[in-house]
Amino acid sequence: MLRTNDGSGARKILYLNGAAGISGDMFLGALSDVAASLDRDFSLTGLIKKTGLFESVHAELSVRKEARGGITGVKVDVTDLGGHGDHGHRHRNLSDILELLEGCRLPPAVRDMSALAFTLLAEAEAGVHGVTPEEIHFHEVGAADSVADIAGAMLLMDCLGWPEVISSPVNVGSGTVKCAHGVLPVPAPATALLLKGMKIFSSGVPIERTTPTGALLLRTLAGENAFRDLPAGRVLCVGAGLGSKDTPDIPNALEVMLIEPDGTGPGRFLRDEPSLVEANIDDMNPQDFAHVADKMLEQGALDVWRENILMKKGRLAVKLCCLCKSCDADRFAEAMLTHTTTLGARVTRTRRLFFDRETEEIMTSLGPVRVKSAILDGQAFKKNPEYDDMLKIASEKDLPLWSVRKTVERETGA
Repeated sequence: MLRTNDGSGARKILYLNGAAGISGDMFLGALSDVAASLDRDFSLTGLIKKTGLFESVHAELSVRKEARGGITGVKVDVTDLGGHGDHGHRHRNLSDILELLEGCRLPPAVRDMSALAFTLLAEAEAGVHGVTPEEIHFHEVGAADSVADIAGAMLLMDCLGWPEVISSPVNVGSGTVKCAHGVLPVPAPATALLLKGMKIFSSGVPIERTTPTGALLLRTLAGENAFRDLPAGRVLCVGAGLGSKDTPDIPNALEVMLIEPDGTGPGRFLRDEPSLVEANIDDMNPQDFAHVADKMLEQGALDVWRENILMKKGRLAVKLCCLCKSCDADRFAEAMLTHTTTLGARVTRTRRLFFDRETEEIMTSLGPVRVKSAILDGQAFKKNPEYDDMLKIASEKDLPLWSVRKTVERETGA
């Protein structure tokens, strides 16, 4: 099984050359090319078939080697067999796609990242059409090929160990494009919103070079802060994914490089874009906050905490904060509205940079204790014994907690 980030060094980097733009099939083809370079037995068709994704979206996949402007790469095509809606596409809304993803045999990280991608798309489409994300019906990006492109891309990222994605400025193209909403300028409105904050340019014959699916993958996996120069390091392999059109001026290919950094640049930390749900509360019994926090943690919140604040008219209050996966933000906002006295909650997307970590159970003279370590450049440091394990030992052996901690830290090197 492919896993390039195996703890033996800094996190790998996937560098995208966006000179010809990016689309979902180009990205999927490029990652498939990289995976095949690392493992001769790799099969994209076999990988996706195991998940049941094709059956869910009524589609089939073809993968083949072709050339664009003299560049050989992988061309991936997903054929929609369902024949639903306009242009043979079924129009799905966000809840349809989230339900579809839940029904497939996807690894949790793949399912969560795919859900995040479609949540970002719903927000972009909602901004264009002036409605809520729940009211959006996806057209082209809700079709079988785009669902397979996005979930397939996340599957390949998982196989590669979730390398950090950075990119050169991306060619968006020019002219117009025909879609379900009619003839639109390039980049299309939703694509432009997804590219907000990113480095773009336009070059070549007037075609759409960056599609909504391509922009969505860039937004989800790289983000606007991931446009940097090539990092110092060792190139492990190179792949190319091909677009459908063979343009005469710029080879319609997305080139990617998988790089092992030298430990001085990016790739040393993990990054994601969770959401922060907050509410200012000044009329709730303080004893009830613990129950709400425990409930949200049980439901999968990444973290829950309280901050003392001073509101208008000098009123003392508590700000209840919940950090969660962005695809779960509405669910936790609803929980906050339901289980507290607040009349409103704020939801903002934020960015985290954090250490990878590992947990090891170590036998001490007092009993087994789990020790959590941060990982930097393949080395463990910042070791912390699990508080609950030390508390259990202190209770069972009737020892002071400080004494248990001192013994555990000495014997585990924490």
